[in-house]
Amino acid sequence: MKTKREICLIGLLFAMVLFIPYQGWAQRKPEPPGTRILNAFAVDEGYYGCIWKIYLEAEDPNGQMLRIACSVDQVGFGHYPADLIYLKPEYQKHFKGYIQWNTFSSNTPIVTEGVQIMLRVSILDKAGRESKEVVFPFTFRSEAKGEANLPAPFDQGVNPMLGHIHIDLYDPDSGHGSAGH
Repeated sequence: MKTKREICLIGLLFAMVLFIPYQGWAQRKPEPPGTRILNAFAVDEGYYGCIWKIYLEAEDPNGQMLRIACSVDQVGFGHYPADLIYLKPEYQKHFKGYIQWNTFSSNTPIVTEGVQIMLRVSILDKAGRESKEVVFPFTFRSEAKGEANLPAPFDQGVNPMLGHIHIDLYDPDSGHGSAGH
């Protein structure tokens, strides 16, 4: 009987060692962060043909950022192929600036009032890893508000242009245009 009790006690102590975390386990160092988008801003409406500026601040402690990936989903049409903007070497560790999309499309005579799109932006590093995606809704309105006051940190200092988005929109109502399908 005494042996059975000792075996149970040893088993209980063994289970406690396995399931009660050791102090060092709870203080495990987090993995170093990779490419991260820190801040993002864009207006949510504009007229067809406007220059849409999408403000981004991003960092990669290892200086491995390579490209900004942009893709569009359009209500009533679907998904467009992604467009890539290559970053200059001076922006591969940290940047604060904007990407620009001239919303006029040579393929489409005009995008109808109220057409909605979602611009998805992420950053790819040199190993092909992708940051978390940021999504910007946008609606075409003939009487849009126009430029907005920029929030921090974009209201401080200079925001250089990082590149252009090259995606031509399609107006499903016009029968014109192509999304590369």
